[in-house]
Amino acid sequence: MKIEIWSDYVCPFCYIGKRTLEQALKRSGYESQADISFKAYQLDPNTPVDSTVPTYESLAKKMGKTVEQAKEMTKGVAEHARTVGLEYKFDGMVEANTFAAHRLVKWAESLDKDAELTEQLLHAYFIEAKNVGNSEVLLDLAEKVELPREDAQAILASERFTAEVQTDIEEARQIGVQGVPFFVINRKYAISGAQPVEAFVDALIQIGEEEGIRPALKPLGRKETTYCTGDSCDM
Repeated sequence: MKIEIWSDYVCPFCYIGKRTLEQALKRSGYESQADISFKAYQLDPNTPVDSTVPTYESLAKKMGKTVEQAKEMTKGVAEHARTVGLEYKFDGMVEANTFAAHRLVKWAESLDKDAELTEQLLHAYFIEAKNVGNSEVLLDLAEKVELPREDAQAILASERFTAEVQTDIEEARQIGVQGVPFFVINRKYAISGAQPVEAFVDALIQIGEEEGIRPALKPLGRKETTYCTGDSCDM
């Protein structure tokens, strides 16, 4: 079962959606049969590379709200994150341009380290409030997944993997992705947003049945539900 995920490292629903998918794969019995690849997407490509603007201020400006209203909005997101075991740290978080991070993950993919680096980037931004647009932060995270720091530095200093990132972003535009996370399964089925675990389980089992893919393990549970809408981050 091939699963492609369009997401951005500063999208709170993307980390929730990733964790939810992981839990759903276990419950549906398809965990060992999932071939997951990560596709680049940028919520705001115009974010300055060296920005230090707090996320609350950035969100308030984007939504036409006050900073206090923005803080209230994040409380619901943080509560949603807790349902899948994530403790978001919005205080201290700053907006970040993620293009370099996406390029680094494309390089990591060539070394079969993309899943590990993707997890580290999301964890660093949402759990540790680190700026994933900062080169030193990116180099530290690369080292954390046992990627050579000097090689990572060379990637960041170059334009390598720029085309691969741009290809993902263009493909998202072509297939009509308007918000992330966006999951495409076997190039035929789409799931948009950070759905509840039960919705993912139902979708995976339904897709497996339609595709003739038997789960490696017995599913742990299934509920009747839909899987076409949900929480997501928009452009």
